[in-house]
Amino acid sequence: MSDGLVGRGRHWGPKEDQTHTIGKGMQLGHDETMKRHLGTMHALSRQYWQYLACGLWQASCEGEEDEQADMDQEGWSLPLEMLSSWYCSFSKCCETGDCRVTNNITGLESDLNRRLHGQHLARKVILRAVRGLLQRPQPEKALALSFHGWSGTGKNFVARMIADHLYRDGLKSECVKVFISLFHFPHPGYLDSYKVQLKKQISETVKLCEQALFIFDEAEKLHTDLLDTIKPYVDHYDSIGQVDCGRSIFLFLSNSGGNTINEVALDFWRAGRAREEITMDYLEQPLRMELKESPGTAFAHSHLLEENLIDFFVPFLPLEFHHVKLCARDAFVAQGLPYTETALDEVARMMVFVPKDKRLFSAQGCKSVSQRINYILP
Repeated sequence: MSDGLVGRGRHWGPKEDQTHTIGKGMQLGHDETMKRHLGTMHALSRQYWQYLACGLWQASCEGEEDEQADMDQEGWSLPLEMLSSWYCSFSKCCETGDCRVTNNITGLESDLNRRLHGQHLARKVILRAVRGLLQRPQPEKALALSFHGWSGTGKNFVARMIADHLYRDGLKSECVKVFISLFHFPHPGYLDSYKVQLKKQISETVKLCEQALFIFDEAEKLHTDLLDTIKPYVDHYDSIGQVDCGRSIFLFLSNSGGNTINEVALDFWRAGRAREEITMDYLEQPLRMELKESPGTAFAHSHLLEENLIDFFVPFLPLEFHHVKLCARDAFVAQGLPYTETALDEVARMMVFVPKDKRLFSAQGCKSVSQRINYILP
């Protein structure tokens, strides 16, 4: 008890005085270290700003060289790598510092609600799936989503939206890779080479970025062997060759399954029911069956489908006349042009609608709406 009281008393013996003096010295030394760190940070911020400013406004660099030389003599010369490292410390960057992950799920939700028209199912499934992945501390597998529906219904639009809100540089980010089947893998004779290249691209991107995004456009035209090459990266493995894909997202965009989706939408219309009443229960299983039984699609015999590694098959419903008008409105706004209801009607009427006798669904979705605006401008 007395020892405890002495430790808290005002009077210190010789040993306590010495300890107190050492403590004061350590505190002074700590203060000096802090001052040096703050000075270094100040110099860092000035140099980094000068570096950025010189890149944007060369005139602003005039007269800076002498000041830079003085700073170098004072010991403030720091390599660009340190500047980049300091800059990236404010946010999550990839190793190169050019692909910061933003994960703006609020912005994604807002954009899906405001700009994706007629797709209540896709909006709900995609948002829940992406949010679920980002909220898990240790996902057990990569998220694999397969988008299906007619051309122009919003598949590419949503893929771009996801990239824009999860990554600072959107589709240009080092963390995002886009593969277009007939562009990147055009020759069946080079299939073995394509498989090696695809493995390398996925592995290197995941090593660079813990959370990577891979988009496969025209996925129905991918060779089955290429889909099976992707399979280990979306399977339930801790890592593949020291690469952990658990936080990555794989998007497969395909026109296949569109007929099944459209038939369900048409049945609801014939029954006088609102399309918003369509749920995944009406579509997911028929969509899986069409993909399995369709000999012309790569999914039919791929292990991705056989082993249930696609987490969600996301249906994009056919767009109706009023949805096309909303797309036209967005296009006018994006181009900074005024519009009227008559103008929106005129643009929508230029699209081809099916069935021909009912003109119910846009055969092109909202594709080419922006270009058609030019035809009605004075």
